[in-house]
Amino acid sequence: MGTAEQREASDGGVAEGWTVRRVPAAGGGVPSQERGAGVPGAQRRPAYRPLWVEEPALRRRMPDPVRTAAVRAVIIIAVTLIQAVVAFLCTLAGSWLAFPMVISSVASTVVATWGVLDVWVTRQVWNQRNGVVSVPSSTARALRRERRAARRQAKTAARERDRIRRRGGAGQLSHS
Repeated sequence: MGTAEQREASDGGVAEGWTVRRVPAAGGGVPSQERGAGVPGAQRRPAYRPLWVEEPALRRRMPDPVRTAAVRAVIIIAVTLIQAVVAFLCTLAGSWLAFPMVISSVASTVVATWGVLDVWVTRQVWNQRNGVVSVPSSTARALRRERRAARRQAKTAARERDRIRRRGGAGQLSHS
């Protein structure tokens, strides 16, 4: 039972002049509540709202390599925490498995630290290469400049080819 159906079931369908009408959704919209449906003499006009409203993201999405490293680090940290809990419980129980689990959780802690450092280093490298850092010594600025120059040359060459084609090949010594 949806929220609108619950509201209708709980207060008999009318709550301060609001009712829920079941109208087939035309054009992909979803029928919504309409004001004054229970009030005599009020205009009855179906109000359609979209299925969802896209909101702008508060922060930009993480780059793929950074996201991959972050997911890897989270999985490693989760396994490390599970190992630490198992080692603790084995120690409390006096099991023979306590010592191997403590050793493996220490090793896993080292690997988890490496995973977190990997995320940090990957993020720094990505920022340096792709121009997020706006420092005059940033290598990204030179790379962008080179890419712009290459794009400009490609556009100029394409324009030249189109111009020659429009002229019907006039000015060429040989046709290829």
